[in-house]
Formats: sequence, structure tokens, C-alpha cells
Amino acid sequence: MGAEEAPALPDYFLSPDAVLKDEATWRFGRRPDYTKNRKAWKETRTMNHTAGSLEELVENVVKNWEIEASYKPNPKEWRTINAEKYQFRLNGGPPQPAEAMARIGTYNALIEPNKYYSPEHNDFSASHKTFKRMMPFFAWEVLDVYGGPPKLAIRWRHWGTFQGDYTAKNEQGEKVTVKSTGKVIDIKGMAVAELDDQMRVTMLDIYFDPMDMFRQMDEGNANESEHAAAQAACPFLGRGQVEKPEGHP
Repeated sequence: MGAEEAPALPDYFLSPDAVLKDEATWRFGRRPDYTKNRKAWKETRTMNHTAGSLEELVENVVKNWEIEASYKPNPKEWRTINAEKYQFRLNGGPPQPAEAMARIGTYNALIEPNKYYSPEHNDFSASHKTFKRMMPFFAWEVLDVYGGPPKLAIRWRHWGTFQGDYTAKNEQGEKVTVKSTGKVIDIKGMAVAELDDQMRVTMLDIYFDPMDMFRQMDEGNANESEHAAAQAACPFLGRGQVEKPEGHP
């Protein structure tokens, strides 16, 4: 009797865009287009993983998870997760169900209120507009994978070029603007993931410094952003500006 064959991996381990073929309810009524993002990833990545390697497989499943988390408003249609067991954590914080991320968006789930940005004052749509206008692409790659299913530790890199001005509301509800620099914003972090027996994510804990992006974005201009309310009228003090919200004294 021959050796028992290992079960085939789900397609979202084999292609970064597998779930884009799904017949599902898509946010904004259509499938998103990742063509530019994938092109930029291929041209500017630092890693070139061997086909079929654990690193490539993990990179693919995370990219499919991001597509679903961003563009499938119904978590029951997310194929990359076990919707009944799935939990997401940021830096070991309290668990969030898939419904929370589907409601507020991936950016808002990953960024805590600060002097540049606040999820409380930027909804799902506003958050995506802010960061997509700021960076035409925001690519992601796996650097290393430790362990193996069902539990994995992942070291990752997330990067893009700061080409459009940044505009959003901060923790005080003030409008913050930082002029584009044309520089690459490069973020690194870790993640711990657990999978079930069907290779679906049941737990995802992401570790990184959410302020790293903003420090790079506003490098050399921190003083202006901290005191912009008083200095906005001065043409000699940096690029960042803060505006009080309407009705604010």
C-alpha cells in the first residue's frame, strides 16, 4: 500500500491573488485591482523566496487575508480564516473579531490614536483614502518564517513611497497635513499566526511600532507637527500643519 498523500493546500497558499477570483460580496461593488501593488512588490522587494517554500506560502496567505479583510465586508466569506474561532491582536492587546476589522478597516485596526492619526476620527473609507493617496503602493513581504503549521512566527516588511501629501485627523480631531517627501517608508515587524486543521487562520497577533511610519513620514519635521496649531502661519517652519476641526475653539 502506497504512502498516504498529503492533502492539497488551499489555493490562497499558492497564489497571492487567489481570493480575487471568488464570487463574493465585494466592498464598493467590485473586486479590487492589485496590479500596481504587485508590480511594485516585484520590482522593490528584498526577498525572492523559492517557489513552494514555507516563506512563499506564508506570504501568499497573508496577502490573501489582507484582500479579504479590506474588501470583503462579510467575514463569513473570508476563506483564509476560521470565522468562528478567528481573533486578531495588535502587540498582544485585546482580541478583536473579524467583524471589528471588517467594520473599521485594516489601517484603523493597526494604528492607535496619536498626534498624526486617530481611528476615532477617520472611518474605513477615510483611512483608505488617506494612505492610498499618500502612497500609490504599499507592498508587503515575508523576511523569515520560524516554526511551522499550526503555529508560525513571521518577520515581515511593509513599504511604499511617500508621493502624495498626507492628510488625516488626529487624536484631538484636528486635521493634520504633512507634505510628501518622495522617500520610501519602510516598516518592519513580527506576527504570530495559528492555523486550524484546514489551514485557516484562527489567531493572528501582529507586533510592530505603529508610530514608525509617522516618524519616517515626518522625519526632520517633528517640531512643526507638534506645534503646528501655533506655527501654521509661519512659512519658515517645516511642512506639517494642523487645523482645528470646525466648531473647535
